[in-house]
Amino acid sequence: MKFKQSDGQNQRIERISTSHLVVGIDIAKETHVAQATNFRGIVLSKRHLTFSNTIEGFEKLERWIEGIGQKHRLKGLIIGLEPTGHYGYNLANWLADKGKSVVMVNPATTKRNKENRDNSPSKSDPKDALVIADVNSRGY
Repeated sequence: MKFKQSDGQNQRIERISTSHLVVGIDIAKETHVAQATNFRGIVLSKRHLTFSNTIEGFEKLERWIEGIGQKHRLKGLIIGLEPTGHYGYNLANWLADKGKSVVMVNPATTKRNKENRDNSPSKSDPKDALVIADVNSRGY
């Protein structure tokens, strides 16, 4: 059975409810950056989170996510990663083993949607993490 691309996108959007926390993570070799938004793209964290590509860093991310979720009373969670080579595999597998919903975002999609956030093509890790969260909340 064939589906149109918009059907799949609509199904992904419908999975995100008002009680979801959407986290975007920009993957790097040693240090990752995360940003948290709600389902509408409103930034929920005062500052982005920088964490290392180690188990201690992953646990720091988990505590940060739980704190934001409790503060804003959000029950669901969707985590979007922009894979950079093989550097995100450890984090993605660790999150999946914890039962978290992990979505991989195509780097080309992030690049194309960068200007939507602030009408500027500038690049920084916190901005990329925010764009990844935005792309997730819109079903791309």
